Amino acid sequence: MKTVTLLIPCYNEEESIPYMRDALVKLMNDNTRYQWEVLFINDGSCDRTLSLLEHLHQQDKRFCYVSLSRNFGKEAAMLAGFDHARGDAVIIMDADLQHPPQVIPQMLAAWEEGYDDVYGKRLSRGRESWLRRKLSMSYYRLLQRMAHVDILPNVGDFRLLDRRCIEVLKQLRETERYTKGLYCWIGFNKKEVPFETQDRVAGRSTWSYRQLIGLAIDGIMSFTTAPLRISAILGIVVSIAAFIYMCAVLVKTLFWGEPVAGYPTIVVLVLFLGGVQLISLGIVGEYLGKTFMEVKNRPVYVVDKMALSDNPSEA
Repeated sequence: MKTVTLLIPCYNEEESIPYMRDALVKLMNDNTRYQWEVLFINDGSCDRTLSLLEHLHQQDKRFCYVSLSRNFGKEAAMLAGFDHARGDAVIIMDADLQHPPQVIPQMLAAWEEGYDDVYGKRLSRGRESWLRRKLSMSYYRLLQRMAHVDILPNVGDFRLLDRRCIEVLKQLRETERYTKGLYCWIGFNKKEVPFETQDRVAGRSTWSYRQLIGLAIDGIMSFTTAPLRISAILGIVVSIAAFIYMCAVLVKTLFWGEPVAGYPTIVVLVLFLGGVQLISLGIVGEYLGKTFMEVKNRPVYVVDKMALSDNPSEA
């Protein structure tokens, strides 16, 4: 009998966990042809999330957990899940039930057909604000044009991964992670399963605009050096424009003369060139900073405590 791991990163989800438990128990009881393991990754929650997970494990050994020593972020939490999941297939989903468990049987059916990566594609984005929706779609369009791999738009972390995909992802130990891009980078046989994003059953999202912008920057800089190239091209264009302007001023001065003037022009040019230089230095600094973090070779996460079941099917 094949084993399926449900991998659920969670941070301050004490209100959602009881609803999640009920939904997953129904899913597992309705699909008895598989052995099940539910693996929660507690990403340094500061509420009662860990105590609820400990209680769940005592009641039902299929519910396991790995608790990290602090909040390392969702990307690191997912890697911790990959390292500790023991299923033949691993299904990643959020703890707030925005990823509907009812879609999982369709994913399993596609997996049985031979697909290695069965990803959920959002038909809608739930109650997401208009601004956030527009920014997300613009970001995906930008990333599609700049990245060296095909980043799938409107696709998140809700997906089923075969054990082959998990073993490859475990080898990718970079600190500055963008897992949505890594799914595409590793390749393998993919299939989409459409689903409607559900509203959160409880609590509220912990993702701020600042965190989303940081994740977007990580995505761009993890999969393309296009910003560096754009910076170099911009420098060349500005240099050519400055040379042409210099020649024009020289010709005008030689043939028609030039009174002492042009203070506003000089100020504008200095400010413009200074801005271009600072932008270029900032882009180089971002790449250099990420390189600095990588060469430290620190572990991506630190485990505080865990509880795993020797037999995932044991209840």
